[in-house]
Amino acid sequence: MPSSTANFLSAPIDSATARPRSFVGRIMSVWYRHVRVYSRTLISNALPPFLEPLIFLVGIGMGLGQFVGTMNGQPYIQYLAAGLLVTAAMFTATFECSFGTYIRLEFDKVYDGMLGAPITANNLLLGEIVWAATKGFVFTLAVLIVAMTAGILSPGWILFAPVIGFFTGAMFATLGLLMNAFVKNINQFNFLFSGLISPMFFFAGVVFPIENLPRAAQPIAIVLPLTHPVRLTRALAGGGWSPELWWSILYIVVVTGAMGTAALKLLNKKLVD
Repeated sequence: MPSSTANFLSAPIDSATARPRSFVGRIMSVWYRHVRVYSRTLISNALPPFLEPLIFLVGIGMGLGQFVGTMNGQPYIQYLAAGLLVTAAMFTATFECSFGTYIRLEFDKVYDGMLGAPITANNLLLGEIVWAATKGFVFTLAVLIVAMTAGILSPGWILFAPVIGFFTGAMFATLGLLMNAFVKNINQFNFLFSGLISPMFFFAGVVFPIENLPRAAQPIAIVLPLTHPVRLTRALAGGGWSPELWWSILYIVVVTGAMGTAALKLLNKKLVD
């Protein structure tokens, strides 16, 4: 950990006010630590999650789009781009709080030093969630900028997509943390990505409407976490607002809260032990 970051984490008071650091301040100190570490290898950290949706957009959107034409009344490449905005948030947040958290916990023992500072395990875990959500915001924004620069998406309500990316990142961060409470070794995260995250990319309405799935599979697709952020960004991109989108917002809030509460409770014990 950089010495300046360590000092920031361990400072018992806010030097500007000479008062004990607030609840938000303790959470943001964890966030700040991750920003400092992440920025030291920014290119190698940020480039792969950023390029993946762009490669998919070019390869599938421009290639397959020539044969598909329109999807739900939108040009296919626009339909695809609206869904891809939040897939980057999903992948980066899940990876950050699954593999990343496990490595910091079990291999690098980063959390041992952090918990020596005046923060609690809950402060630390909430900081992890905020950090992953921030990455969701940034990567959604990056893909949005490219899509708008290429003329695929037009300015408008879609400018609020990074906000959805933030909450998407928070939701999948809680999923990654929750998995950390159960895995026995790092290789078990492969089941999470191969069995849930990667299939979700194709069955959550990113590539084609879930209404095109077999009738028996549609209820499963509706309960997938990625389905609801995709619905929201697609509405912002011009798909039109409908009352069911309020259910998508409620879904994100409830699922994030439920998984986050469970993760905090289970990992708190693991961190303290």
